[in-house]
Amino acid sequence: MKTLYLDCGMGAAGDMLTAALIELLPDPAAFTQELNALGIPGVEFTKEASVKCGITGTHMTVTWEGEEEEAHDHEHHHEHHHDHDHDHGHSHHHSGLHDIEHIVGHLPVSRKVRDDVLAVYSLIAEAESAAHGVPVTEIHFHEVGTMDAIADVTAVCLLMERLQPDQVIVSPIHVGSGHVHCAHGILPVPAPATAFILKDAPIYGGQVRGELCTPTGAALLKHFATKFGDMPVMKTEAIGYGMGKKDFEMANCVRAMLGETTDAVGEVAELSCNIDDMTAEAIGFAMDALYEAGALEVYTTPVGMKKNRPAVMLSVLCNMDDREKLAKVIFKHTTTIGVRENVMKRYMLWRKSQTVDTEFGPVRKKISTGYGVKREKYEYDDLSRIAKEQDMSVADVLKKLK
Repeated sequence: MKTLYLDCGMGAAGDMLTAALIELLPDPAAFTQELNALGIPGVEFTKEASVKCGITGTHMTVTWEGEEEEAHDHEHHHEHHHDHDHDHGHSHHHSGLHDIEHIVGHLPVSRKVRDDVLAVYSLIAEAESAAHGVPVTEIHFHEVGTMDAIADVTAVCLLMERLQPDQVIVSPIHVGSGHVHCAHGILPVPAPATAFILKDAPIYGGQVRGELCTPTGAALLKHFATKFGDMPVMKTEAIGYGMGKKDFEMANCVRAMLGETTDAVGEVAELSCNIDDMTAEAIGFAMDALYEAGALEVYTTPVGMKKNRPAVMLSVLCNMDDREKLAKVIFKHTTTIGVRENVMKRYMLWRKSQTVDTEFGPVRKKISTGYGVKREKYEYDDLSRIAKEQDMSVADVLKKLK
């Protein structure tokens, strides 16, 4: 499975993530040109080599109308419901979510990238809203409002689309320690918005003084992470180092590793019992109850039992942790007086779902990969809905979609 692992031992910011991911591409310079061709108003991306603690990586500089934003990379001036005080013209006042949607809506990117960018912005706006007690509609703040932040978020979303990892694993995130200056005074690190975004994610502080993880960095990690945890067993194919501006005792970088993880092999339990004294309706009801309780698969097999009675064997596949719970459901909803258990290994393709735009509107598609195989299949419920709406057969809908 194609896996992207992000090592955030020195936190993360939008420009660091952009730089780390761009190093994974075969031609980073060409991609930098693509970014500049997007036409984000007044924005220019510059890619340069950067050395931290003897390690060479990439630093991405974003300038807006020829000036580099000061409040960028590890130290922002967090502001909310204020228009920016730089008087460079109208662009700095594009600071509400609605204005962001307007700018992003005019960029020549796919719908998926546009949706990703706006989802990341929603995470930041919601966090600032919660931190400052201001409705999301009134959030006009520096962190989201500046054009260079739009540039960073768009760049990372485009890079993720280009790299197309099957899963993104993010290490526990080092958030730094100490305090950060904002428009309203001095706040603890992680800043309240960053802390809010990283709820449910593993984070830690430490000896390094300073804000290591910015709200933009946090929102990008939260949006794209399939899971948080340690580096899996993987064969790496490309490694990227995205450097921050500041120098610390530790190399100030995000490290990105792209490679293949071993295909999924898991253990499942199979619970089964033989039944010769239940109606078909009652067995159907029991099967529904088992699915609702978390069974992975429920099925029946015709069997012959003692006294020559035709009967069914009810089989339930479940996760190891759910065995006892599902055994109780079997006893509650069937007439059996005994349940057998087998533990078995299960080889699985890795599955994900995505929505694609079609002439019939959005349609969900299941994609399965692993063991050298890739399969794609449209969601049956969507196909049947379209077939009814268009008065077509499911086969004809499929032909049109392909």
